Amino acid sequence: MTAGETKHPGLNLGSTDAQAHEAAGSALFGFWAFLMSDAVIFALLFATYGVMLPATAGGPTPASEYKIGPTFLETLVLLTSSLTYGLASIAMKHGAAQASIQTWLGLTLALGLLFLGLELHDFAGMIAHGATPMRSGFLSAFFALVPLHGLHVLAGSLWIVVMMAQLRIIGLDARVKINLLRLGLFWHFLDIIWIAIFSTVYLPGLIP
Repeated sequence: MTAGETKHPGLNLGSTDAQAHEAAGSALFGFWAFLMSDAVIFALLFATYGVMLPATAGGPTPASEYKIGPTFLETLVLLTSSLTYGLASIAMKHGAAQASIQTWLGLTLALGLLFLGLELHDFAGMIAHGATPMRSGFLSAFFALVPLHGLHVLAGSLWIVVMMAQLRIIGLDARVKINLLRLGLFWHFLDIIWIAIFSTVYLPGLIP
């Protein structure tokens, strides 16, 4: 990559695939705009949660429902999935064998599904304790925010399946590379949102 070459936020392909790198510029800019609009939605839900936090209506509280162990495990699983996706991206950039890219994508998918399974187990435990979305304003805000992130992880997992199919059917052409770059931005964006949830929802909620 030369000093004057245009770069875009995220993984750049300029040194290995100039054609895909040039096409990725405008494609990724549009996807960044989508991610920022999604971030605004999450910001509104974070603000709503903060306002509704004291509104427990005599029911379950954050301290009674949140469990640091399972939540920390979910965090580790999701962050590890970001690492495996990053390794898939590096393998794609440097033209590794398709089997290598598929392996890293498959591991990312497995970790994403594991995260969803752990999260659903937590939700089921809360509901079994009577902590349902209708119980209080606090729980309504919680179930509006946290499961929305889970739905994003589910969408990302389905996207990984689509990309694995595209790799197998189409191969690693410029269009598939750009789609993988978009998916990478989306997957890492979910990490950022989850860290915000872990830091501002779960950790403060554990304080009685």
